[in-house]
Amino acid sequence: MQITTAQTTADLQGILTLQQQNLSRNLPPEIQREQGFVTLQYTLDQMQQMHKLGPSVIAKDGDRVVGYAITAMPEAREFIPELQTLFTMLEAVHYEGKPLSEHAHYVVGQVCVADGYRGQGLFDKLYQHHRSIYSDQFRLFITDISARNTRSLRAHERVGFRAVHNFYEPDAGEEWALVVWDWK
Repeated sequence: MQITTAQTTADLQGILTLQQQNLSRNLPPEIQREQGFVTLQYTLDQMQQMHKLGPSVIAKDGDRVVGYAITAMPEAREFIPELQTLFTMLEAVHYEGKPLSEHAHYVVGQVCVADGYRGQGLFDKLYQHHRSIYSDQFRLFITDISARNTRSLRAHERVGFRAVHNFYEPDAGEEWALVVWDWK
């Protein structure tokens, strides 16, 4: 198993393939409850634009992408409309006396580990790799998680993320937890 950053279009396609397999709309409710899910579906063009700003971290088994943690720099808000609510939230929610957006930060655009590879520490390794390559530039690593995705909430907490705000997203029709991993 190799933990690295996405390097090629094939790596980005691998992320999208794994994403497609784990979209909430493609999974029965019991699998969503037990294994977790992802909600956003990115295009290859969006992935390429995000990659130019900051490469995503992936886990590969041979040539197959079996895990990912997508890097979404603040500039991604310009071309990922689905992340607009999250980026706007960062301007309103305060952390240590000032808006989250005023801290050196970037966002986890999504994280996923393939079925058959879960429970082996890949989730933690993906995030530790993020920390090793980005912590010299950023203090906060931020994401939002569907409140019904309890497996993801627990995994993020285990790694070091802490909930700082909960909100309802009308477009998604669900509650979310805004979580922050402070690398200071």
